[in-house]
Amino acid sequence: MGEQSGHPVRRPALSPSRAGDFKQCPLLYRFRAIDRLPEPSSTAQVRGSVVHAALEQLYALPAAERRPETALSLVAPAWERVVAEQPSLATDIDPALRAEMLEQARTLLSGYYRLEDPTRFDPQSCEQRVEVELADGTLLRGFIDRIDVAPTGEMRVVDYKTGKAPPEARALAEFKAMFQMKFYAVALLRSRGSLPARLRLVYLADHQILDYTPTLDELERFEKTLMAIWRAIQSAGVTGDFRPSPSRLCNWCAHQAHCPSFGGTPPPYPGWPQVLDDGDPDAVLQAEPAA
Repeated sequence: MGEQSGHPVRRPALSPSRAGDFKQCPLLYRFRAIDRLPEPSSTAQVRGSVVHAALEQLYALPAAERRPETALSLVAPAWERVVAEQPSLATDIDPALRAEMLEQARTLLSGYYRLEDPTRFDPQSCEQRVEVELADGTLLRGFIDRIDVAPTGEMRVVDYKTGKAPPEARALAEFKAMFQMKFYAVALLRSRGSLPARLRLVYLADHQILDYTPTLDELERFEKTLMAIWRAIQSAGVTGDFRPSPSRLCNWCAHQAHCPSFGGTPPPYPGWPQVLDDGDPDAVLQAEPAA
């Protein structure tokens, strides 16, 4: 790790969200990871951040104290924590909308108890930062909502989803979610030398749990996919040739004004950055997509 202007310099890395961006649209990846163009945070993203923060605080308590009423009491301090990390939210969201959003967060937390009983187990970690270098030099970095390890050693990777995708987008949402989970599984496989026994998606809005058991062969193939994505990103990074890939997802893109597909012009390419820390900057508000 080097130094630049007295501050640590972190190597460019690949996160699940940025890998998904590049697969969806290379230009979107550039706008988010390299140009760092600002994007407004949706109500769904902010609500998801509050729920994630409340669950992290809940699991920091002794198991016997993780009762439903305790979870509900953590919503207000979770909001304050999210605002502390993005102060503009305090003025961007009016009091009536904030009250509605926090009530929705309480509803999601109440429903969580229909899916899991947090008084019956202790996670090994929550909001765990993972970073690992693959054999070809690809650096993976991200945050995992929760890691459970059984007394017998089996590892379960858990991710909370607070959004409710419309029926026509359900398949895409689940594909993106499982891509994220396999990313984490590869990171844990290579950093711990242990194959996760189960990948668990907890859909709080839908009151559903989706469990998936990965195989070693499957994760080794997925690892090669991640390597290929990173090679493609680096190749585009040399020339700045991040091309748009129009799709129906463009309807939700915040950067149409800069996109050639919509008559816009991208800002001058700043060059491949020395620091591309995809794990930290967007961990709070972009870890949980609206869908």
